[in-house]
Amino acid sequence: MRSPYPTWFYIPSTVLYVVLFAVPTFASFYFSLTRWTLFDVEFIGFANYIQFFTEPMLMQGFLNTFVYGFVTSALKVILGLALALLLTSSILGRNYLRTTIFFPVLVSTIGIGVTFKVLLDPFDGLVNQTLAAIGINGPGWLTDPALALMSVAVVDVWKGVGIATLIFIAGLVAIPQEYFEAAKVDGAGAWQRFSRITLPLVQPAMGSVILLSLIGGLRSFDLIWAMTKGGPGFTSDVIGSVIYKQYQAGFYGLSTAGNVVLFVVVTAIILPISHILTKRQVES
Repeated sequence: MRSPYPTWFYIPSTVLYVVLFAVPTFASFYFSLTRWTLFDVEFIGFANYIQFFTEPMLMQGFLNTFVYGFVTSALKVILGLALALLLTSSILGRNYLRTTIFFPVLVSTIGIGVTFKVLLDPFDGLVNQTLAAIGINGPGWLTDPALALMSVAVVDVWKGVGIATLIFIAGLVAIPQEYFEAAKVDGAGAWQRFSRITLPLVQPAMGSVILLSLIGGLRSFDLIWAMTKGGPGFTSDVIGSVIYKQYQAGFYGLSTAGNVVLFVVVTAIILPISHILTKRQVES
């Protein structure tokens, strides 16, 4: 008879999982169907979800989340791979450049948000002052509704591309150099070596970057809140900032419904992409 002794070691982790994840998750689903305060709970069904998807302000944040998530993810993949290719080549000061690119990852997101809010100020910011010195009238990076969300996205990419670059570097250095030497002997050019050897063999690293970047982009809040607070108006709001604003206003049930929507959206996007990337890696 098999001893139950080994299964006892699962008990602490199971208890932590249930208390810290399972119970709060199911509680969130329940409270999203209510109008609640600290002292009262009223069941109202799907009214919070209906309101979430019918109010223009809330819907704007929902759509902005997708734009922000996919734009930042795509840029991190492209720039991360380009920088990794550069930083694995024989260039002067390679180690110093690796450190420089990774440094923003270590800095507080709120600190970066506050710093760039000052730098991008339309009147006194260093960026527009520099542009004015060469005769260019700089725009309102964070005050123009057409530019605010993308301005924050660029800062997000600047801060997070170091992680993507590090992952790609790890993937590139793992590729055996014999493949490239054999390709050179066969007369393959730089583009052929990249498209036929580097790109296929770096796919596991690319899958990790895509997933991490998408999750981070779709769950974004702190950088946007530090730089624009969702403004001007609601043009740079994402689900995270919408949830926070509703919570501040005392609409706890609506903000909880927003949390559930965010959870479902991230899960619905990440799981299929993860499955597709894993399948491609296995087939390759």
